[in-house]
Amino acid sequence: MIKNNKVTDGKKKSKLKLVVIALVVICVAAGLGSGNKSTGSNASNASNAPAQAEQQDENVPTEYKTALSKASSYSSTMHMSKQAIYDQLTSEYGEKYAPEAAQYAVDNLVADYNANALEKAKSYSDTMHMSKQAIYDQLTAEEGEKFTADEAQYAIDNLEADYNANALAKAKQYQSEMSMSPEAIRDQLTSSAGEKFTQEEADYAIANL
Repeated sequence: MIKNNKVTDGKKKSKLKLVVIALVVICVAAGLGSGNKSTGSNASNASNAPAQAEQQDENVPTEYKTALSKASSYSSTMHMSKQAIYDQLTSEYGEKYAPEAAQYAVDNLVADYNANALEKAKSYSDTMHMSKQAIYDQLTAEEGEKFTADEAQYAIDNLEADYNANALAKAKQYQSEMSMSPEAIRDQLTSSAGEKFTQEEADYAIANL
């Protein structure tokens, strides 16, 4: 009898093991199935992303897109400030875009306005021989380039200019074109309403006329 009981118990244990193994297999299969569904969902979302971006682009009015293209041209070829670009886009004597289209353009334009300000500063120094203060004032002026104070300061700080040479060039211009005396030229060079050179720069110019 004892032997028979042991055999029976052994059979029961074998059946329990088979049931446990079956349950494990079912759970693993279910997990794999769930993982596959999740992967499929992610793949579907990824494939829809370009379509969504394209749809958003289609929702942008053509006028807004062309305004952005114009803004990009003004920044890359004329090195204009953000405010100057906006004003040019909306100006009655400029591009005549609606304010909303111009605002979209400047909001979405990728531009380095510090670099633009520096390019403008170089042009003023190289072609008009302006002083440091005069360049800064021109960059920030409402009737000038309309850069921010920080952008203009960046330009001045990074501009490689010989202001003595600029002052001398201006002095020669006043002498040849207006027949001004050295002292009158000196005053014009240093005047806050004139060229705004330092006293030392003006002295250098007069000494080398």
